[in-house]
Parts: sequence; structure tokens; C-alpha cells
Amino acid sequence: MSVLKAAVVGVGSISGNHIRNYIENPETELYAFCDINEARLKKMGEKYGVTRLYTDEAEMLRDLPEIDVVSVCTWNSAHAPCTIMALNAGKHVLCEKPMALNVEEAEAMKAAADRAGKLLMIGFVRRFGRDCAMVKELIESGELGEVYYTKAQYLRRNGHPGGWFGKKAFSGGGPLIDLGVHSIDLVRYLLGKPNAVSVYGATYAKLGDRPNIRSEKEYIASSRGGGEPCDCEDLASAMIRFDNGAVLSAEMSFSLNIEQDLNNVQLFGTNAGVLIDSRVRMFGETAGRMTNVDFSGETGLKVDAAFRAEIAHFVKAVKGEVECIAPAEDGIALMKILTAIYRSAASGHEERL
Repeated sequence: MSVLKAAVVGVGSISGNHIRNYIENPETELYAFCDINEARLKKMGEKYGVTRLYTDEAEMLRDLPEIDVVSVCTWNSAHAPCTIMALNAGKHVLCEKPMALNVEEAEAMKAAADRAGKLLMIGFVRRFGRDCAMVKELIESGELGEVYYTKAQYLRRNGHPGGWFGKKAFSGGGPLIDLGVHSIDLVRYLLGKPNAVSVYGATYAKLGDRPNIRSEKEYIASSRGGGEPCDCEDLASAMIRFDNGAVLSAEMSFSLNIEQDLNNVQLFGTNAGVLIDSRVRMFGETAGRMTNVDFSGETGLKVDAAFRAEIAHFVKAVKGEVECIAPAEDGIALMKILTAIYRSAASGHEERL
């Protein structure tokens, strides 16, 4: 296992972060691609010099038993079947977030990994950012004191990707399951992975993907996946209570009438609070005076660096050199929270986990 042969299933937009880092990592060889879109498959093969190209995952796994690891980068509805197929074939898997469409699928994925004796890691890339590491150090050193209340915002003004992201059959939901999974997981991870005990959620489908807005969109789905119109929420909010007493207030949106996009996490402790956005800042007191500390060297999420660290960690975990920090059970815990929020939004009542 000196050099791991890596296959990527689903070569749309998010796959580039896996592909580039498999190429750059000296312990991996980018070995094969699989995608149901034959034209895109061929284009990506030519771009990255990959000649083992398949439109059927079962055929790829049958033809190439030498594959060691598989990245599953498909749309969300294919995460479970593609992951389980790779695990059943004896491969280690890094599955993009969200883990699945629901808790039942997520548990079936973990069961397949357990049966195969293989690693199933979930793509919680925010865990691998320098900002996350910085704040985790502050919490564990006691700088913040007891963290009892947290807030997370991941809001876009005109950032609906369209295509399959707006079709619940493919995505499982809108910004809650696409963006919220990042923010909610980051907070839970920083708090030491407490269990959620109750949630209250609300979702809205008011603005859709704003097709008539003339400004260019930064976020575009790589494939349509079933056409329009959208049938997912474009705004979600939730109050999540954890078993350690901490609370998270979260807001996620693809389309919202705000001045500018917002992506931040705030943690409030008895000694100090922290804001994570474009950088990490801490707010506390010293000698009876309010103090602000700007950790200017610890910026907010740098996507390239975080994915590089994530792939490197996956490789080391597969080789048994480190313990995986984003295991399948964490994906299941997040799916339970997301599912409870959707249920609460539908019922109008609190959901207990």
C-alpha cells in the first residue's frame, strides 16, 4: 500500500478538489474515473490524463480490482448506492457530504463498511481548515471557558446552483442539506461532538433559484439532473439543543434578500467568544477591559488547503497511520439532525432525537 490507486465516481464540480489532490499527493495515483455523463467523463479524462473511464461503477470495480480507494462525488441520491458498491468490492471510501439522503441510508453505508472491514470517511472538509484547528485549540486550552451558545450563518443572495440541487429526488433538500451540513458539523465538531437532543426548524420556498436575476451566478450545478422547477427549500433556520447544554442557532439560504453573502460561525463562551468568517477573531476581557484579538494568520476556510489536508488525512487513515477524524458515525449523527430539522419544519413542532 505504498501508493494507493484512487478512483473518482462522479466527475462533476466537487470532484476537482479530490482529483487535484490525488494527483499532488505522492502516496496516491489517480487511476480511474466513473460518471454516467459520457461526454463529461471523456472531457475530464482528457483534462487529467486518465484513460480508465467507465460509465458503470460495477463494471469499473469488476475490471479494476487493484483500485484501493474511491471518492464518491456524485449527486446526493447516489452517495449511498455508490459507496456501498465500492465498500462491498473491498475499497476504502471517501464520500462527499451530505452522507446520504436520510438516516436509514447512512446507517446502511456504515454497516457495509463494518462488514467489509474498510474505512468510510465523510467529506466534512471544514474540519480540515486552519480556522477550525485554531478555534479547537482555543476551546481545548480553556481560553473561551464554557461554550454555551453558538450561531452559524451560510446565506447567499443569489447563489442557487440550479439543476439537480433544486430537485429533492437528487439532492434530498436545499441549502440545509447542502450548506447547513458544513456549518452544523463544524460547530458540533468544535464542541466535542455532543449529541443533539432536540431541534426546532423552519423552511421556506419563496425565491427559488431566481432565474430572472441578470447578475452572474458563482454557484452553478455541473449537470441538470432532472430539469426544473425547484422543489426544495431556499431558506432554512433551526435551533439545535445538545446534550451538553449548548445551543446552536443556524440559518442557511441559497436565495435571500440581503446585502451580501454571509458565511460565519460564532461561539460564545464564559471567558470569550470567537467569530470565524474571513479570519478568526476572539472577543474577551483582560484586566477589566474588553479586548479583541485578531488571529490574522488564521484565515477563514481556504478551500484548496482544506481539501489538500482532507485527502492527505484520508490516505493516512487508510494506511493506519492516523485515526480518522471524520468517520461514518459522525455522518449518521449529522443526518439525524438534518432529518429532524426537516420534520420539525413540516410539523411546526419541536422534534426530539
